[in-house]
Amino acid sequence: MFRYHCISRTIKYCEGYQYQLFIVKKTKVMYNGILGIHSLLRWALLLFLVVNIIRVNVEADQHYDSVDKKWSLRMLIVAHLSLLSGLYQYFFGENGFKLFGIYGMKDVMKTPGLRYWAVEHISAMILSIALITVVHSFSKKQNTTPLKKHRIMSALLITALIIIVAAAPWPFRDVAIARPLFKGLY
Repeated sequence: MFRYHCISRTIKYCEGYQYQLFIVKKTKVMYNGILGIHSLLRWALLLFLVVNIIRVNVEADQHYDSVDKKWSLRMLIVAHLSLLSGLYQYFFGENGFKLFGIYGMKDVMKTPGLRYWAVEHISAMILSIALITVVHSFSKKQNTTPLKKHRIMSALLITALIIIVAAAPWPFRDVAIARPLFKGLY
């Protein structure tokens, strides 16, 4: 429902309607752009997770140096950027919070594809990013031995990696869940 009124009946679209259609089209383009960024950030996050897991396990008996802190910070930044783009998609996209309004809580929780997008994906990703944040803050602590610190960090990073891989919408998943490897880029 538009709040603009056509002054002349001979004009097919008045300025108000053209403005509204332009805003809808621009929002869809922005959403697809953020979807593409989110897809690229997924791969960057997986790469940084693997690099950090390898660094933590290879250098288990050494102190956590500035190079390790930089890799951890990069991973944290990519994780939070991915979270922000994902939250935008959840609240303003088609597969997310809108599903509760369209289908209702009961039907969303019954249907696996709807439940995945409305509940499971966002919950798992928030949990994994919380674990990554805990690892980054734990890496700054100086009062633990290097071996103990690296073991705890390794366990938390591996857990975060498993959660992300399990909750990602890979192409081989169910039809309602599956997405291309680089969604939004074409």
